[in-house]
Amino acid sequence: MTTPVTQEVTELLLDWGKGDRGAYDKLVSLVYDELHRLAHRYMNNERRNRRGHTLQTTALVDEAYLRLVDQRHSRFENRTHFFAIAAEVMRRILVDHARSHTRAKRGGGAQMVELDEAASVAPERSTDLVALDEALTDLAKFDARKARVVELRFFGGLDVNETAAALAVHPNTVIKDWSLAKAWLYSRIVRQA
Repeated sequence: MTTPVTQEVTELLLDWGKGDRGAYDKLVSLVYDELHRLAHRYMNNERRNRRGHTLQTTALVDEAYLRLVDQRHSRFENRTHFFAIAAEVMRRILVDHARSHTRAKRGGGAQMVELDEAASVAPERSTDLVALDEALTDLAKFDARKARVVELRFFGGLDVNETAAALAVHPNTVIKDWSLAKAWLYSRIVRQA
């Protein structure tokens, strides 16, 4: 079931894709707050796990939004597709930031991110964002859909039904993929630790 806001975002994305500047202006106000809530969740985890974290929530949202807008050649099909791409963009920004911070410290003090209860790879366990990214990259080599499910659920904040819609699969497939991917990633990350 689509909500009026979901439908409106979808319509605005389609209109913007056709070159309607007014649709873009309206879209900004609708999606910016949602992107900010998503980024805020990530940044709270960052701050809990690493003192002195330099990336701010608004900076993450602004950078993600700029990268999304810069993808004018991309045709966003609907709200779910937009937030799926946003998840990928935020993941890249956070991983790039983690890598640059680690390089700046010459290999020490890797940036830590606690995976929250709703989207955890290992409950009540803090894990390294770079290790998670590397594990996801490895998972994608042999099961791209499972890796995409993790990316959409964890980085994109999408629920099971939204993830299913983004991947054009049944929600039960997402539940199964999510469960198997979490177990695989947990095993992989623990092995690397």
